[in-house]
Amino acid sequence: MTPRLLVAGVGNIFLADDAFGPEVIRALEPRPLPPGVRVRDYGIRGLDLAYDLLSGYTTAVLVDAAPRGHRPGTLSLIEAEPPDGTVPPEAHGMDPAKVLALATHLGDEPLPRVLVLACEPGVLPSDDDLLPGLSAPVREAVGRAVDALHSLVPALLADPAGPLPPLGRPVESGTAHPAALPGTAPR
Repeated sequence: MTPRLLVAGVGNIFLADDAFGPEVIRALEPRPLPPGVRVRDYGIRGLDLAYDLLSGYTTAVLVDAAPRGHRPGTLSLIEAEPPDGTVPPEAHGMDPAKVLALATHLGDEPLPRVLVLACEPGVLPSDDDLLPGLSAPVREAVGRAVDALHSLVPALLADPAGPLPPLGRPVESGTAHPAALPGTAPR
């Protein structure tokens, strides 16, 4: 069976809370997602992710640390906007917007629906300052992210283009499709 949904952990394990995506993927090992889902830790391999986005998936969920102005450890579910040509593609990094732009540049087919399960980081050092290990609030959010994926993925497999399942109160306003995840509260 060819997987229809991709769950992709992204982030640098040596940059503190940027390791959120890979840590969530690791936490899924004892609690696997249903058949039809490919789970992969991409780390900082943006080119690999760009090519995989062109592999026939109907939906992709990127799991990443993303500063959005909330308390550290706050989870947000965001529907990524399709690339509009203003973000330059980049083959040697893991900025999700640039990865989507690269995938669009590389392929002739439309991209799958892309969602981002984002965690508000507490500690993000610069590339020059290596600091392995998650901060306490982000470490605590890993389990909630696994729970959220176990709620979200079956709904996406049943209807990839459908509305996002109700996962809680919105924590953001002004974005296209925001939704809060269980155990999070607005600031």
